[in-house]
Amino acid sequence: MICFSTENGAFLPARSISLAFSVIGLSSGETQVTTNKIRLLVADDHEVVRSGLRTMLANTDIKIVAEVGTGNAAVKYALENDVDVVLLDIRMPDGDGLTALGRIKLDKPDLPILILSTFDNPTYIARAVALGASGFLLKGCTRDELVEAIRKAAAGDSAWTRDELRRVTGALATPRLTTDVEVPLTQREHEVLRQLAYGLTNKEIAQAMHISYETVKEHVQHILRKIGVSDRTQAAVWAVRKNLV
Repeated sequence: MICFSTENGAFLPARSISLAFSVIGLSSGETQVTTNKIRLLVADDHEVVRSGLRTMLANTDIKIVAEVGTGNAAVKYALENDVDVVLLDIRMPDGDGLTALGRIKLDKPDLPILILSTFDNPTYIARAVALGASGFLLKGCTRDELVEAIRKAAAGDSAWTRDELRRVTGALATPRLTTDVEVPLTQREHEVLRQLAYGLTNKEIAQAMHISYETVKEHVQHILRKIGVSDRTQAAVWAVRKNLV
């Protein structure tokens, strides 16, 4: 019988050594110890972005376990599979990222979700905070910033920066944002408010609804006055709290 000597002079059969290695998933010729990687779901409709993320996260403790290109696909995968962190783009077909964030949080409130966007839009940031995102990253962020944010989220920590939170504090804390009182918005105003909460500009809303820019501008002014807020960001947060988006 072949034996191996231990540090205290005792001998163990070779079979015991091999069995020990097999239990932890190593062959007898390997010495490294494997660690669990952070399982990441990536949702972005651009292949070039997903490819870039794969490159940035290579050789880290983060493993992309799935990639999807729509908001609805992100919701489906996140709810049906075990992942540690979700990384969501905002503007995607078949369901935007912020709507997906809200839907996932309904069923998995403790699942960390990060928003990744091209747009440094205070309305997006305010909605992300209100919906429970763990952080907001711009697509121009560095590799170190991306990895650090994912690690923080996976650990249950916040990846929000002080500057990001300061920008939306007013919108989130405004006492006039009462949602328990019914506001008499017209059907058209409800639709404009939803589009506004998605982060669209007046021009984009006009194009989406096939109405004039001036008409949209007038609707927005009426909405702000009726719900008692002073800007679009506060209106977006109000819409989130009313479950309009």
